[in-house]
Amino acid sequence: MALTLPLHRPLRLSPVLPVVAVVALLALPATPGDGGDGGAGPADALSALVVLFCAVRLLRARRRPLTPAAAVILGLPVAGLALAAVHALTPGAGITGLGRYLQVFVLVPAAVVLLVRDRADFRLLAWAFVALAGWQGTLGVHQYVTRTGASYEGEDIRAVGTFGAADVMGMATVVSFGLVCAVGLALGRPAVRERMIAACCALALSVPLALSFSRGAWIATAVTLTVQLVLAGLRRALRIGAVVVAAGVVLVGGLGVGTAMLQERIDSIGQVTAAPDQSVTDRYTMWAAATDMWRDRPLTGVGLKAFPEYRDGHASLALSSGSDTGGAGAAFRRQPLLSPHNMYLLVLGEQGLIGLLCLAGSWLALLVCALRGLRRTRAAGGAGLDCALAACGLLVWQLVDFVYADIGGPSTVLTAVCFGLIAWWALVGGDLTGTGGHTAVPARRRAAAEAAPR
Repeated sequence: MALTLPLHRPLRLSPVLPVVAVVALLALPATPGDGGDGGAGPADALSALVVLFCAVRLLRARRRPLTPAAAVILGLPVAGLALAAVHALTPGAGITGLGRYLQVFVLVPAAVVLLVRDRADFRLLAWAFVALAGWQGTLGVHQYVTRTGASYEGEDIRAVGTFGAADVMGMATVVSFGLVCAVGLALGRPAVRERMIAACCALALSVPLALSFSRGAWIATAVTLTVQLVLAGLRRALRIGAVVVAAGVVLVGGLGVGTAMLQERIDSIGQVTAAPDQSVTDRYTMWAAATDMWRDRPLTGVGLKAFPEYRDGHASLALSSGSDTGGAGAAFRRQPLLSPHNMYLLVLGEQGLIGLLCLAGSWLALLVCALRGLRRTRAAGGAGLDCALAACGLLVWQLVDFVYADIGGPSTVLTAVCFGLIAWWALVGGDLTGTGGHTAVPARRRAAAEAAPR
């Protein structure tokens, strides 16, 4: 009698693992030139390989990569970018700026959409965000405690993680992404153990976020968490909000938790018009300069990467020569102000009204589709609610943060992956049926295929 051997299915690795590797590379210490001054870092190089890997997979599979609607939404920024690249001061500046914008808002997001197979892959990337935030946040807290961080008010206490003093917003961005993902997982997962782990991660990440002294990240995170709570359910939002307020009163008011510098930074948020510090004055001055550039060329802007060249001709005398950076292992230097620190005004000044409408139109379309997917998920029983809350939260955080920041630095590639997660949920994940979301075929397309003649 012949013996029958059990046949095991070969282990298939997820195609999203290269994207996880891009996230993991951001845990390495940043060195001068790793995206901080506009150059490409290791994570940027790997993101290019991920796009190439995705293209090869599509050619081998010989299938249409994106639905027409997805292709239009993801490809909408290309029109404005191409026009702004033509009007750049030099061909080199146009090509460099075009490549950077395509990487962040078109190519890498499209690759993530095509490589994420199901909600399990989405959750894997979300937990990768949380893990990276935990690592960077731990380093940031250590920098604050040991006074080895970036310089702030004459002391080396600002938490910056591995990004260094040249990119003080890097750690704040990474930690914010991880916190938003953790809150989404905590509010949407059915298993109590997973919810507790995610909630503990979110609470822990709030500490390094506070120690980053980044007012823009604080505002964006507060708005995003409020939106996530409301989307998860009004009653739950009221209960959790009451607990957070009570804990804040006890910790800050009763126990005196928080430093004087932290309290001063919080108070400065409301002093942007009465008695603004120099950083706020510089930011408002650069906002006015970007607006003047747009008035000169309302449709096409001054061209990609042209803001530094036109800045002095449009800025008032209130603008300082740069910002002081130092600490975290770096020597003191005067860092020039090369952007208005407002993504919308940067696009408006360099790409004009056409570029802003194309780029912002793509983001608004993603927001509408993501919210529609959230509503469909709640109506279907709530399976995949964690993915919906994480994706909607990431997009809300990015849209709010863009009022106070723009792209640039090593953490920019994480923004590209973030938009990929958002786009996957908005264009694919929100249409998945079933409790597990283990199919990559939207319900409408599957129904049409079954109804087609054989």
